[in-house]
Amino acid sequence: MVKVPGGDLAKYDLSSPLRPELKACHAFLDPGDTLVVPSLDRYGRSLQDLINMVAELRERGIGFTSLHENLDTTTPGGRLVFHVFAALAEFIRELIVIGTNEGLAAARARGRVGGRPTVATEEVIRAARDLLPDPGRSITSIAKLLGVSPGTLYNRIPDLRELRAGARPPPARSPREVAQHERDQSQRHFLYGNYSHPESPVGS
Repeated sequence: MVKVPGGDLAKYDLSSPLRPELKACHAFLDPGDTLVVPSLDRYGRSLQDLINMVAELRERGIGFTSLHENLDTTTPGGRLVFHVFAALAEFIRELIVIGTNEGLAAARARGRVGGRPTVATEEVIRAARDLLPDPGRSITSIAKLLGVSPGTLYNRIPDLRELRAGARPPPARSPREVAQHERDQSQRHFLYGNYSHPESPVGS
């Protein structure tokens, strides 16, 4: 028995990207039925898609007929055509894989690798290593200055923690040194006011 949901085959656009009608059509079919479509391009979006769906119908005991191509999988000739289609699809997939692998191998031979170009060049890493021992700079500020992420520095500089361990803060001043510094500051302010350069005293 041939079933056409709703009785009007033309209104079912089975090649629609969402294809809710296709799911409804497949659910409507029972074993022993035959699905009839106007043409193969109205049913499948690609050769592989077409082969997969027809194979699924066959597993459920459902035939498939395309009117435009005069293709009927309920006959030996129709099944032979679909076997040829399946072999052709497999052949195309293998050609694509082989071509892709050959292209990647050729690119690697030319010194090119896939993915985004790395930002952390050797020059950036050397600059980071020079800056890491500086106690006045955090890892985040160094990464921002060089245009990379902190994670990049951790990944590209295995001894980063050792370099940071050498970034010791300056020793604390003794009370006598602090007092002397404050006296120097007061004397400078008394002599030169708000001028920051001793070369420019008030009234000169």
